[in-house]
Amino acid sequence: MTEPLDIAALREEYVARGLRRADLDPDPIRQFTQWFGEAAAANLRDVNAMSVATATTDGMPSLRVVLLKGVSEDGFVFFTNYLSDKGRELAANPRAALALFWVQLERQIRISGRVEKTTQEESEKYFFSRPLGSRLGAWASSQSGVVPNRETLEAHLEEMRQRFADGMVPLPPNWGGYRVVPDIIEFWQGRTNRLHDRFRYSRQGDDSWLIERLSP
Repeated sequence: MTEPLDIAALREEYVARGLRRADLDPDPIRQFTQWFGEAAAANLRDVNAMSVATATTDGMPSLRVVLLKGVSEDGFVFFTNYLSDKGRELAANPRAALALFWVQLERQIRISGRVEKTTQEESEKYFFSRPLGSRLGAWASSQSGVVPNRETLEAHLEEMRQRFADGMVPLPPNWGGYRVVPDIIEFWQGRTNRLHDRFRYSRQGDDSWLIERLSP
């Protein structure tokens, strides 16, 4: 009989650093860019991996990890199949929450806001930058759809290799980007005794940002 895991006993102290109000940039996008640059400089694997939470119109949530592929004053961009579970949920309920966690830096960033599709030009620019195999895979996969086995996926991929044998793989009509336009961005820095530092930026009616410290 397998011994039960004592998950409740797992603990880790966060001792790397603190976060003060004076440390923060008035603009959360610039603050995000600073933290992201520090995480990238630390050579963290999949530094742009983030959780994306969506929900159906009746409130059923779902969560998955995708890769952040763009950030600007306009928002945070990722790409996917528009007919996937998250695509269908975003079509019906265009709001999402994002989370990035860099355990080595003891940092977390949470983002929430409305969602819009990127332009066709933005989607094409990113799609054509992808490796050939990834472009073929976007055509071969009916993301979130049921398949009987791995062999079926491989057969679909081979079909796409034959179909686009010249290497000219166009953007699929059901594939592209989403931009999360943030209303709230929270920066979390781990501290000792679970008294973590948390600061929340909330977008105001004039597009300025209110910064507040939150209790951990």
